Amino acid sequence: MTICVKHLGGRLPVSEIVFVRSLISIVLTLTSLKRLGISPAGKRKGLLLVRGVLGTVALLCFFEALSHLPLAAATILQYTYPTFAALAAWLLLGEKVRKRVGFAVILGWLGIVLVVQPEWMGSGVTGLPISIVLIALAGALFTALAYVSVRELSRSEHPLVIVYYFPLVSIPITLPFLWQHGSWPLAGEWIWLLGVGLLTQLGQVWLTTGLKLLPTAQATSINYVQVLFASLWGVLFFLEPFDGWMAMGAICVLGATLISLSARQSATTTPQGSTQG
Repeated sequence: MTICVKHLGGRLPVSEIVFVRSLISIVLTLTSLKRLGISPAGKRKGLLLVRGVLGTVALLCFFEALSHLPLAAATILQYTYPTFAALAAWLLLGEKVRKRVGFAVILGWLGIVLVVQPEWMGSGVTGLPISIVLIALAGALFTALAYVSVRELSRSEHPLVIVYYFPLVSIPITLPFLWQHGSWPLAGEWIWLLGVGLLTQLGQVWLTTGLKLLPTAQATSINYVQVLFASLWGVLFFLEPFDGWMAMGAICVLGATLISLSARQSATTTPQGSTQG
């Protein structure tokens, strides 16, 4: 998804990318719900709408950061969200953060720093536009809150219903911006827009299912492995370097993932096993 957004090159406004992504998502999700015979209405409509708002704001902030920052810098700022998620789940859901999971979060964050260090340490984070940095960090915070709400909603809602409320909310939010600042996509841009929609849909469905099966801190710390993918795509598509610092970071990220997996409690082997604490 991030590669598709980067390839759009910032010519299209972020609200338009989110709008098109939401149109694709709502069509795919409604089709799947109809095929499974599941009502899209949901049981906890208020929290579902809140989840949609949180996710929309998070995606707008992240896409804005991707449009103005190097991929590595945008990635490290976005991937501060597992720490936010662990703290939010502890404060809002009462989930205990096991020592190994907490260590995995710290180790994973260290790995992210090492992976992206060659890209921005020359001038430091202060060399980046402070307004965009704050937008990126806001995106990480809203991402964490959205994941915590997904974790809570998974107690009563089907994953596809949770996913459905994201485009249901994001379409009316982004439509006014599209009306004012929209630009008709060029022929090649339609391909990347389609990629954003399809790839994000797959990620949303699988991530929502994962948050139903695992505690928030553990599930989101596993997501650190995406940084490895981002680094690989950076080398392949944007000719970004891969050196010893990145290799060390990759080891830290993989270690964080393995530690998080080893900390899985037997109570989480069923969908509702960890929702009573």
